[in-house]
Amino acid sequence: MTDTAPPLDTLITGARIVDGTGNPWFYGDVAIGGDRIAAVASPGRIDRAGVGEVVDAAGMIVCPGFIDIQSHSIVPFLTDRRSLSKVTQGVTTEIMGEDWTPAPFGGRIERPFEEGVRGRLGDAVFVEWTERARGWSRFGDWLADLEGCGVAVNVGSFIGGSTVREFGKGHDLGKPTQDELTQMRDIVAAAMEDGAFGIATALIYPPGAFAGTDELVALCEVVAAYGGLHITHIRSEVDRFLEALDEAIEISRRSGVATEVYHLKAAGPRNWPKMPEAIRRIDAARASGLDIGADMYPYEAAGTGLAASLPPEASEGDRLFERLRDPVARAAIRAEMLQPTSDWENFAEIAGPENVLIAALARPEHAAYVGKRLAEIAAARGQEWVDAALDLLAGEGQNIFTIYFMMSEENLHLQFRQPWMKFGTDAGGHDPVTAAKHGLAHPRAYGTYPRILGRYVREQGVIPLEDAVRKMSAAVADRLGLRDRGLLRTGMLADVVVFDPETICDVATYTDPHRLSVGVRDVWVNGGRVLRDGVHTGAMPGRRVYGPGFGAQALAGVPV
Repeated sequence: MTDTAPPLDTLITGARIVDGTGNPWFYGDVAIGGDRIAAVASPGRIDRAGVGEVVDAAGMIVCPGFIDIQSHSIVPFLTDRRSLSKVTQGVTTEIMGEDWTPAPFGGRIERPFEEGVRGRLGDAVFVEWTERARGWSRFGDWLADLEGCGVAVNVGSFIGGSTVREFGKGHDLGKPTQDELTQMRDIVAAAMEDGAFGIATALIYPPGAFAGTDELVALCEVVAAYGGLHITHIRSEVDRFLEALDEAIEISRRSGVATEVYHLKAAGPRNWPKMPEAIRRIDAARASGLDIGADMYPYEAAGTGLAASLPPEASEGDRLFERLRDPVARAAIRAEMLQPTSDWENFAEIAGPENVLIAALARPEHAAYVGKRLAEIAAARGQEWVDAALDLLAGEGQNIFTIYFMMSEENLHLQFRQPWMKFGTDAGGHDPVTAAKHGLAHPRAYGTYPRILGRYVREQGVIPLEDAVRKMSAAVADRLGLRDRGLLRTGMLADVVVFDPETICDVATYTDPHRLSVGVRDVWVNGGRVLRDGVHTGAMPGRRVYGPGFGAQALAGVPV
């Protein structure tokens, strides 16, 4: 460094540098000055004089911070913005928005937060945030509020597809009118100008499940005009998996939007053989000029609501629990679950009730069922599994977080190796002490990235270390258009992770999930130290990150 160079706050020495490009590691030192990477150089080439802190990272890996493309931290951030379970994995940026966002509030949306959130927040906090969220008339209001409260990691979001649908059409079935569709397109355009990365659909969950292909094309035209992304939980990951993937490809072709498939999977043993064909179809779409990719988490079990085992139409008008209490309506739902008359996916049937783990229940009389399989619960109650599921949902009066064991290890390995694959948690950031009070969680909330680096890189050699890091950092940054993060390069924002490649691993399990991973030693976000020797510092240096349409005003040619 020259005498006129600005002072350095941190110098990380002696590590193997994995810079995020996918190139082979090399020995070197990394300097941080302010919120930027000041230098990446060969060992000993950076002058230590005047450096605020020298961090000895001998035997360690230093790499870019991981960008979680599928975070569900919206509700956890309302009470705890340390993102403890993510930071201890090396996550420095969380991207939210699958299906639902609490903003914009308005149109036909009656409440910004579902009633089931009350139990996680407590009555007072729930009321406070509900009233606060009613003022978030624009998408950007929520993220500005979050950033203003202080947060440990960088935050950004897509606009939720169900939020868009509910804003314009409520929970009604059917196609939107032209006026409703225009209103939906307008709020998508406004969200893009507020910094949304695009629209995030989840086409198995009402009311987003009620959107047809033409409607989605119309919305994605707006996203494409702003250079954004359609990221989607496709309409089926089970028996109609390939048809659902074809729909996503069709939407991309017709609208011109870049497309990302959330948590790519073929669920249920009878569907496992479909994964090679799905990969072939994505490769063919890319070869034809369509920008399509996917992300995944490294587990054989999915995690979602027990209501995913009920027909989506049962939620029409937001009246699911009312119908479950009505004997006639409930009988119709039960019959449809046992003998479907339309194309929808019954997760409990696909996995089998013996592979359905009930993870979180609020009612004291149901407490004994937490951590039990649905087949066990049904046997203890002297019922068929379908009746036990309906009774639990009706009794709880809200959806029930459930873990479904449905995927194959062989397919996970195949997916890891695809060049367009990225990694995400599909989970929120939690403090294990407080989160444990609300039941079980999917272990991916605590272990996604260390599990890949420990189990699949170090132990099994499924993919090289450098490719794994690329798929956690630069590949995600590029997908989102974040050109100042995701690489260890001079001038980039200093989101930096130091981890031990010999010890990094996940320790969270399905029945004991609230356990932080080990092996990530130090984490910096925008140059601020948020993890020191494995312990959260309490620092809140995170910032809001913006999608490609931020600040644009009525772009020429935008079809709104």
